[in-house]
Parts: sequence; C-alpha cells; structure tokens
Amino acid sequence: MHLAGPAELLAVLALPALAPLTDDGVLLRVTTGLADDFLEGLQAGRFDLVLSAVRPRGGALSAIPLSDEEFVLVAAPEWARRIGPLTGGDPAPLRDVPLVAYAEDLPILRRYWRHVFRTRLTARPAVVVPDLRAVRSSVVSGSGVTVLPRYLCARELEAGALVALLSPEDPPINTSFLVQRAGGVPRAHVVVVRECLLRAAREW
Repeated sequence: MHLAGPAELLAVLALPALAPLTDDGVLLRVTTGLADDFLEGLQAGRFDLVLSAVRPRGGALSAIPLSDEEFVLVAAPEWARRIGPLTGGDPAPLRDVPLVAYAEDLPILRRYWRHVFRTRLTARPAVVVPDLRAVRSSVVSGSGVTVLPRYLCARELEAGALVALLSPEDPPINTSFLVQRAGGVPRAHVVVVRECLLRAAREW
C-alpha cells in the first residue's frame, strides 16, 4: 500500500494514526513531495492513495475532503513583545521583522497577507527552508515570524514557545483531500488505510 503526501501532514497526523495497522499486516510505503507530482503518480498507478492540498480535476481521480487546516501568524515570545499589538487591517508593525518561509516566493505568507491584511506582501524572506517543521523550529528559536497550519504549532502555542500574533475572525483555511483512482475495486489494504485516515481526520 503506497501512500503519498506532504511530509508535515504525514509525519504529524497521518502516520501516527496509521501506526496500529502494522500489527494487522498492512505493508505501508510512504512518499513525500509536491501535490502535482502525487496526483500525476496516482493516475499513473505509482501510488494507491494521496493526501493532497489540491483537489484534482477531471473524473480519473476521486477526492474526499479530509481536514481543514487553519493558518496562524506566529512568532517566539520575544519577537511578539517587540512587534506589539496587531490589528487585522494593518501589517505595518511587521514591516521590518524577518520572515521565515517554506519557499522563496513566500506562498503561505503571501496568502495570509492577502486574506487577512488585504494587501500584497513583497518582502524578501530572511530564512527559506522547504519543510514546515524546520520553519517552526527556526521561529521557536527566534529567527522571526511565519505562518503555520495550527495542527503543526498547537503544542508550541499551548506551551508558550510560540505566540499567535493575530486571531482574525476569518483565518485562511486550507483543505486537504484524500485522493484515489476512480472506478475499479481497491485492494483490501487500500480500503483499510483509507478508512483509518477518514476516522482519524475527524479529530484533526
């Protein structure tokens, strides 16, 4: 049973949920990478199931909404004190704050700025690392400000290692989908893994 998806979602949510299945004889192989590659590989038969932040088009693939990720603007406590209070419509206090990003073009941060501040973010990131867990670690250590899915920083927020800089009434949301090939009869282990993920996602 070959599962593909984002490394962070797999590591933090999906794989812990699937752990008991190994005792039932499920053989699980996992690939991480980019959504477009996953969906192409699924259609070509390289994967059995895909966790994707992109809903596939056309009828070849079937997608079930799995979970909604709320994005949170966060910083370490020292940066939060230096920045001071934020209001929903004014990102000015963040103008000179180092930004930590998943990619050079700041995709998650830009989306947050557009959705919450109603403005375009044009800053250059101070740190770029293509793993949101590493982004989290960098920000916890004091490198600056970032935007993370809440599931990925909930423990740090609860422990005070990170501070949510803003609590908008309508935060940006990203939906994850569980995708498989349409039609045909899936193998037994594919069904078991799919049902396990659907049950677990009710708590995500």
